[in-house]
Amino acid sequence: MRRARGRAGRRVRPAPGSETLAELTEIATALGHALRGADRITDRYQRVRRMARLTLAAEMQWGLLPGRGHQGEGYRLAGQLEPAYEVYGDNFDWTCGPRRLMMSVTDGMGQGIEAALLTTLAITALRNARRSGAGLDEQAGLADEAIYAQYGGERHVSSLLLRFDATTGDLFLVDAGSPQVLLMRDGRVRQIELEQQLPLGMFGNTAYTEQHHRLRPGDRLIVASDGVYASRSPSGASFGGTPLENLVRSTRMQPADEAVRTMIRGLLEFREGLEVTDDAVVTCLDWTG
Repeated sequence: MRRARGRAGRRVRPAPGSETLAELTEIATALGHALRGADRITDRYQRVRRMARLTLAAEMQWGLLPGRGHQGEGYRLAGQLEPAYEVYGDNFDWTCGPRRLMMSVTDGMGQGIEAALLTTLAITALRNARRSGAGLDEQAGLADEAIYAQYGGERHVSSLLLRFDATTGDLFLVDAGSPQVLLMRDGRVRQIELEQQLPLGMFGNTAYTEQHHRLRPGDRLIVASDGVYASRSPSGASFGGTPLENLVRSTRMQPADEAVRTMIRGLLEFREGLEVTDDAVVTCLDWTG
């Protein structure tokens, strides 16, 4: 039997079957885990990926990141931090199970090493509380106390904490600062209005409360730091509001990992080469149901 030929007489290879795709997926997953594990014992792959030398603050911030994405049973998660080589304090963190996850997006005050040290303390305190079984409200309270004990209220960390159950669609949030939450449902984008609570470390004895929302299958949740929605173009126009919502809407056919890259590219295009003066963090959670 002759193979089908495309234009100019080129042979068209048949599409891989389901068994081949499953095998390739397994190989790619194993390779990803191997490379992730290799980062803990060698600098080889880190050096290959870098096009320039990181600042010390950026090295600290990137060392905190959990990865670029994760796919669970019924959900997909992705995140991106920009710029890559010099950062000011924005970060994200998550822990994922088969059908549940917890995530935080943080923004420490200041620049350079001071901001990196503050953010490191905040994320470590949140992880410590989370790993001891604390809920979102207790995580925020313990991190608040740790930051206040170190800085006495002179510095604080804007944070958003999130817990999601992919079995039920239940979403719990603690809004302790500036990150915004956008929901895309049926092609429409709106901001989820949350009760704003005090940033972590401002007073040290703050009581935080969770808020509850319920997602529907097919919903997309975007969390963006102020480096995204507060960014401005050379003419002074704000990226928040309609430009940001339109950009989120444009990602509706993209998977989560591609969506966050599209949003970062859209932000940089909006700034038209204007020097970046703040970090930008975008995370994307899709509930596939």
